[in-house]
Amino acid sequence: MNDNLLELTNIHKSFPGVKALSGASLTVKAGQVMALIGENGAGKSTLMKVLTGIYKKDAGDIIYLGKATNFNGPKSSQEAGIGIIHQELNLIPELTIAENIFLGREFTNKFGCIDWNKTYAQADKLLAELHLKYDSRRLISDLSIGEQQMVEIAKVLSFNSKVIIMDEPTDALTDTETASLFEVIRKLKQQNCGVVYISHRLQEIFEICDAVTVLRDGQFIGEKKVSELTEDTLIEMMVGRKLHDQYPRIDIQRGKETLSVKNLIGNGVNDVSFSLHEGEILGISGLMGAGRTELMKMIYGANPAKSGTIVLNGKTIKTQTPKDGLNYGIVYISEDRKKDGLILGMSVKDNMSLNALSYFVNPFKKLRLIDEQQAVDDFVGLFNIKTPSTNQIIGFLSGGNQQKVAIAKGLMTRPSILILDEPTRGVDVGAKKEIYQLINQFKQQGLSVILVSSDMPEVLGMSDRILVIHEGKVTGDFSISDATQEKLMAAAVGKNIGEN
Repeated sequence: MNDNLLELTNIHKSFPGVKALSGASLTVKAGQVMALIGENGAGKSTLMKVLTGIYKKDAGDIIYLGKATNFNGPKSSQEAGIGIIHQELNLIPELTIAENIFLGREFTNKFGCIDWNKTYAQADKLLAELHLKYDSRRLISDLSIGEQQMVEIAKVLSFNSKVIIMDEPTDALTDTETASLFEVIRKLKQQNCGVVYISHRLQEIFEICDAVTVLRDGQFIGEKKVSELTEDTLIEMMVGRKLHDQYPRIDIQRGKETLSVKNLIGNGVNDVSFSLHEGEILGISGLMGAGRTELMKMIYGANPAKSGTIVLNGKTIKTQTPKDGLNYGIVYISEDRKKDGLILGMSVKDNMSLNALSYFVNPFKKLRLIDEQQAVDDFVGLFNIKTPSTNQIIGFLSGGNQQKVAIAKGLMTRPSILILDEPTRGVDVGAKKEIYQLINQFKQQGLSVILVSSDMPEVLGMSDRILVIHEGKVTGDFSISDATQEKLMAAAVGKNIGEN
């Protein structure tokens, strides 16, 4: 069955100073997974917000189930059978899994009171369909980012939607969780649902999608069957040019040892030791929940260490707060830029210079605004950050440009150790290449870089050496010449291998 469930045709949408959509189109058929792809800022999320009534379109047509439609907001589109799993989580941490799934739609008994037994039973049933062994009575605040994402997916599935939009659904999922999600998507296809799949992970497009719609700069570039495409041709459609050497790693002679971590123990970290040198990129690999982020936050000072030593440039240091880390020249760029890295209601300029204001203060304790602005302008140019102005609210920038600002914010403090935790999560293939080139520049300048990533090709493509973490322990230590995906995966599941 290939009937059109949804048609968006020649959609236009402008904001002050920005033309977000200029003739964007999308067709979703029953029993089909349609990939919607494009670089950050291409208009994908804007198009979905126009569809669901969050934004009012300037021009164009929306045809849903054969009728011209304009939704008044997310609730009306949801009630009509359009479900959306947002890239940004929309859960209430203080409530349970079941309470979040059925919020506003609670089951009641004949007395009008909430039937908690039925609420939890139905939530458990939904979780079981996703092969999740979560207790629906658990609080959202106790879940990892990946677990919360699966709850978001269960919540949307509870509406029995005809069209389901998935915006970067696997961004924080493990391989096992991703496999469960794909199984659910295949069941949805069998039920003649239409799925819009938005992702920067091109291998997923070829695995789960039937067709691809490409947007570039808010414009419709084309629609093709996945079977007609290769990864190279798909990238060329997205960026408008051929993209060579996706992982442009460079070899340079590493310098002196800058960081030595010895027998570090703490929450999620179990007796970890390693060293880091000038001009070196140390990759940190492992499955979600292995303790990678906990280790990095411990070095930076966001999580306390119970025992062990951290030696920086030959001197033993203690990092008990993030301020300590910054004072020692250690910068951590969080995997969750919107929670831990940026203040979305502030401008690009204010976000970027926030941690470095002390560099722009004169002897009279006054801020040298001209110097601050010049530094921000320099980073905007260096990082090719696309923004109408540095006074733009950062929440309005695309994910890739937000990530560049987060990295620039860290570099403005002039660190010697740069920790990048999932630096390209939610970033398109073109922006990824730009970030990799920046990492190479840091390397050439003698910066010591730790690259934490669940993207195995990224770790293999950019690192000089790779550590694998499993259950808080180092189970693999590889030079890049010896590392393979098979060895990294074996170490990630707990097999102690590698070379020191």
